[in-house]
Amino acid sequence: MRENVEIPSGWEIVNLGDLVVDPKKDLVDGPFGSNLKAEEYIDSGIPVLKIQNIKANRFLDKNFNYITEEKAKFLSRHSFISGDLIITKLGYPLGLCCKVPEKFKYGIIVADLMRLRPSKMAVYDNFLIYAINCNIVQNQFKAITKGTTRPRVNLTIVRDIKIPLPPLPEQHRIVAKIEALFSSLDKGIESLKTAQQQLKVYRQAVLKWAFEGKLTNDNVIDGELPEGWKRVKLDKIAEAIDPQPSHRTPPVDPKGVPYVGIGDVNKDRGVFDFANARKVSKIVLDEHIERYSINEGDFIIGKIGTIGKPFKIPVNRFYTLSANVVLIKPYKSLCLSSYLFYLSSSNIIENQFTRGSKATTQAAFGIQKVRNLDIPIPPTLAEQHRIVSEIESRLSVCDKLEESIIHSLKKAEALRQSILKKAFEGKLVSQDPSDDPASVLLERIKAEKEKNKPEKNVKTKKVKQ
Repeated sequence: MRENVEIPSGWEIVNLGDLVVDPKKDLVDGPFGSNLKAEEYIDSGIPVLKIQNIKANRFLDKNFNYITEEKAKFLSRHSFISGDLIITKLGYPLGLCCKVPEKFKYGIIVADLMRLRPSKMAVYDNFLIYAINCNIVQNQFKAITKGTTRPRVNLTIVRDIKIPLPPLPEQHRIVAKIEALFSSLDKGIESLKTAQQQLKVYRQAVLKWAFEGKLTNDNVIDGELPEGWKRVKLDKIAEAIDPQPSHRTPPVDPKGVPYVGIGDVNKDRGVFDFANARKVSKIVLDEHIERYSINEGDFIIGKIGTIGKPFKIPVNRFYTLSANVVLIKPYKSLCLSSYLFYLSSSNIIENQFTRGSKATTQAAFGIQKVRNLDIPIPPTLAEQHRIVSEIESRLSVCDKLEESIIHSLKKAEALRQSILKKAFEGKLVSQDPSDDPASVLLERIKAEKEKNKPEKNVKTKKVKQ
């Protein structure tokens, strides 16, 4: 934010560090990693705030660690109390800010956070939270960390972040107006997200009916397949290939080919992001081409993390598949690729994967589990075609509604930022000439800083008699 930006009369552009009385005590970061280790965490005690607890204008009350009172006393410089502001100093996006809830009377922050205790003489804390989370300030954080692979800022930089500061009564009026507008906006967003969730439920209902035979057969009895249908193992109608049986990750080769896995899939669009994939030697690609080909209609499913979900893959071979996926190649004389793909997208298959999956932080399964999946299949390819047609007819309506909802959600977020932009340009509420200007507030802080300065010891020289 440029200091010469046009602001209303009575406002000031200030450094964040100007809004605290004691810069060394009122704006602090967390302890060095060596001063707070994971093995020191206990089941109860003094709470430790982590980066996962901090969102824009929102505190997440979950996934806490704790330390002993003795350890907290040792780390007291890095402590917080209820009402303090916490700012993230690592990650993307960084610079997110929220307030510590009343219920957390005392605790410690980790190294990736900062604790801010602004002077109430100059700034309304809720106003400052909105200011830090708006694009005017967030863009400053982005500019500071541009080009870094792991964005991080330090206290010196944060103290120089520019904040638009209106008179104190106007700050309260701005916050009241923002919250009134956001309340209406949030209700609309909640309705959109509810509709989005209902679409997901409907999609799964369509797939369930399809693979129970109810879209193409009358009078299907619940729990039974239609006449002529049967259940077969997946390996009877498709080949399931483990791209890398050895599961050894090839060494990086910057000039090589993308080595793509489930982590390289754009989950929203269901396509690979080749640009950010790990690169490995072209020799690996040649070795894999000898083991398997990729044809139109083939797809992959993930073996770790979000398991079982299918993703379509391009036919051209300028990439190779990693060990964390399984390649599915339907036998086209027995099963339509689209039939098996939609079936793999359903809860019918997902439930088979999750039953008995390993109880680890990342669920996983082996290739044999894929080959043994139970597949309900009609007697003819013609009926598979009809089922796929019925699915696509219904889901195309869902896709259009989903697209409309996503567009509306983006507009809502744009409107939120537009509200904040107006607020911090002085265009959201009217100014009152009777308000003390922001310059008066800054003078009060300066006076308080002077008053809190430690007295220097005055040494007097002895006069010779």
